[in-house]
Amino acid sequence: MMTPVDTRQLLLLVDDEATNLQVLRHILQEDYRLLFAKDGAKALEMAERERPDLILLDVMMPGMTGYEVCQALKQQPELESIPVIFVTALADVDDETRGFSVGAVDYITKPVSPPVVRARVRTHLSLVRMDELRQTRLQIVQRLGMAAEYKDNETGLHVIRMSHFSKVLALAAGLSEAAAEDLLNAAPMHDVGKIGIPDAVLRKPGKLDEQEWAVMRQHVEIGARIIGEHPSGLLRTAQRIALTHHEKWDGSGYPNGLSGEDIPLEGRIVAIADVFDALTSVRPYKAAWSVEDAVALLHRESGRHFDPRLVELFVQQLPAILEIKERWAEQGEHVTD
Repeated sequence: MMTPVDTRQLLLLVDDEATNLQVLRHILQEDYRLLFAKDGAKALEMAERERPDLILLDVMMPGMTGYEVCQALKQQPELESIPVIFVTALADVDDETRGFSVGAVDYITKPVSPPVVRARVRTHLSLVRMDELRQTRLQIVQRLGMAAEYKDNETGLHVIRMSHFSKVLALAAGLSEAAAEDLLNAAPMHDVGKIGIPDAVLRKPGKLDEQEWAVMRQHVEIGARIIGEHPSGLLRTAQRIALTHHEKWDGSGYPNGLSGEDIPLEGRIVAIADVFDALTSVRPYKAAWSVEDAVALLHRESGRHFDPRLVELFVQQLPAILEIKERWAEQGEHVTD
């Protein structure tokens, strides 16, 4: 009969006093798997080998202090995300402040209260789980966006470039860092509706006829349906972008003929970022335009296709835009002025 696998989360307890480790063991052993270390060097060795979900760390230890151990953990990319809670007799504000400055997520003073220790550990493990779920969701969003690009004979680099362009423009337009980051992560979904467009239309080498163009225009509404309705957050931003990035400032766009500031700001931003990257990139049916020619088109379409204020802000940010374009250039492709 196979022994059942213990799937409880793993904690590393670090203290040079065996009595303190015993106290923590009694508090936590029912809910978690536990590892023990009595000095900083051993703690670092075990953290690297076992990858615990959380570390409870004393400060005053011989050899390496807890502060030094925490700093060493945060300097290693594979270990830096492990939350560290200091458990120490040092109760001064300066000591606590230093603990947070070296990367700890919490600070518990001795003698410890069992309910407090359990609550703090549970809270920080929950936060780690939430962050992991958020990162997973972002990866799904980005890869679904890339899937649409591959269907459209793209490499996937287009969605990376235009997403970063969108963030630069969003910050220039006055959006907060958090809102601009949401836009960066939502923008890859702008053309996800192309997944629902027949290949005969999507990959047609020549010009689309009127009926085919009507089919192609459906991709914005298909994309909005794929993403779904959401009251707030990243997916709400993604849906607004998918539905509105083909609207035009003068009202001649699709699907709803919105004009001016009736078009959500996210859609207006992504429209510029998307068109600029498409123009300055090689496509199966065209050579890459020069940056100068692409900027000239943005100016010509300012007030017709594009928000005039955003066009000016985009042009002002060209050094940052071109740096992004060079960083994620297609193989064998370089930016031309």
